[in-house]
Amino acid sequence: MKKVDQYLDDISSIKEMMEKSSKFLSLSGLSGILAGTYALIGAIAAYHYVFQDSQYQEYKIIIPTRQNLYMILFIASAVILLSLATGYLLSRRKAKKNGYKMWDKQIRRFAVSFMIPLVTGGILCIILVHKGFIGLIAPLTLIFYGLALVNASAFTYSETRWLGIAEIIIGMLAFFNIGYSLVYWAVGFGVLHIIYGAFMYFKYER
Repeated sequence: MKKVDQYLDDISSIKEMMEKSSKFLSLSGLSGILAGTYALIGAIAAYHYVFQDSQYQEYKIIIPTRQNLYMILFIASAVILLSLATGYLLSRRKAKKNGYKMWDKQIRRFAVSFMIPLVTGGILCIILVHKGFIGLIAPLTLIFYGLALVNASAFTYSETRWLGIAEIIIGMLAFFNIGYSLVYWAVGFGVLHIIYGAFMYFKYER
């Protein structure tokens, strides 16, 4: 019986070593919570400074003023940069704590798989912004972000795939309610991130 238990322990250890060597496991749940918080703040700022006094909820296509366009880009850039910086710092701390390498083959594979759909969607959204299709931006960013998560989930925690699927669903629903797509954006990037980050933190980091 003791030998069987020892064999099972050995198999478990080998499985854990293989998982560590094949997947990027330094993603921080706390960074997800903070990224969601940044997104909610960004959505509130966008509504207050850009959409509150416009006909956004009545028209699917609007021509943004130069000032509004700059404000949208500023808010979006601030949310992205804060989220990336927070994710990097907290993931580096987690990697150091657990004895993982922060930049290795696994994270490179994760990054490439994640960035291909994300950059594609980003370029498409920039084109649409310049054409005045502002109402389509929130649904498309949710969908392409979800595709990026699903694409990269093979190289990290499996729960990431479910977050990606949820983001895609929220993005598709937003197309049916273009006038409220900012609300869907806040739910997708804000609320879902906070829920996901809290789940990951309590499951893997406590």
